[in-house]
Amino acid sequence: MRIVVLGGTRFIGRAIVEELVRAGHDVLVVHRGNLEPDDMPPVRHLHCDRPELAAHRSELAAYEPNAAVDCRALTRADAETALAALPAGIRLVVISSMDVYRAFGAAIEGQETDPVPLDEDSPVRSERYPYRDKSPDRYDYDKLDVEAVYLPRGATSLRLPMVYGPRDYQLREEFILRRVRAGRLRIPFGAGTWLACRGYVGDIARGARLALESASSVGMALNLCEDRTYSMAMWSCMILEAAGSGAELVRVADEMLPEDLKQTGTMSQHVAASARRARALLGWTTSDPVETLRATVRWHLDHPPLQADMDFSADDLALETA
Repeated sequence: MRIVVLGGTRFIGRAIVEELVRAGHDVLVVHRGNLEPDDMPPVRHLHCDRPELAAHRSELAAYEPNAAVDCRALTRADAETALAALPAGIRLVVISSMDVYRAFGAAIEGQETDPVPLDEDSPVRSERYPYRDKSPDRYDYDKLDVEAVYLPRGATSLRLPMVYGPRDYQLREEFILRRVRAGRLRIPFGAGTWLACRGYVGDIARGARLALESASSVGMALNLCEDRTYSMAMWSCMILEAAGSGAELVRVADEMLPEDLKQTGTMSQHVAASARRARALLGWTTSDPVETLRATVRWHLDHPPLQADMDFSADDLALETA
């Protein structure tokens, strides 16, 4: 197929591009041009910001795509802008999030509303814009708005969990790895019982490709996540093992946890989910999380953040109370 990828140079989008190219598809990546890695597959590029997409409608049509993947629709306006610029009648996949579920909203509000695992029939949030009072740059962010635009057009919406892997700019393992790099042998830690589903970036990319290649999920939302959900404590121990660290997780009171370790404390609502629908409809499978986490940790240890936080005064204060 000839596939347009909106936002395909960072992490998940890049992994999707790599997966599509490996499968023999022809890809046009549409992005701002701020990031153009030298080691990306040899694909076509169209540089434009999303608000400028309409001005490139003729170029997109001339490419004669069969399908498109939107990796960066964060708001209703983002989705509407993309669909207005893309040719009509093509296969569509949009990247969504498990934050559409009511359970996610409950988790960030310290409440409990839903049993797990969550599936595609679980209740979604009744309140919109979950980050409006928490992250100014995401004032209008809501994947429910994005899905409301894309699903009626026959798109498949892929609801993603916490995605980990090489090149993860959210640095999901950094809460442990920054302490490993600093040689910290004791790490303050909460109860660590929270269940939050995860997915390896390569598996997520394969799910996106399978969705594009199949008509079985047209107009549907699909969860993509691993079979088993590890507790925060188990996952943290797996990170330490993958890093070759003998550091000890030291239980402290929730109120003493440093900010980046708050996720290890008491959480009222689990956000574990089931991907049975994607497995049944797409034949999607996942890799061994022990192996994928090991590869992830190795990559991030070899590529530390440019401005790593080396202040562990909050750790020391918490450890004094253990």
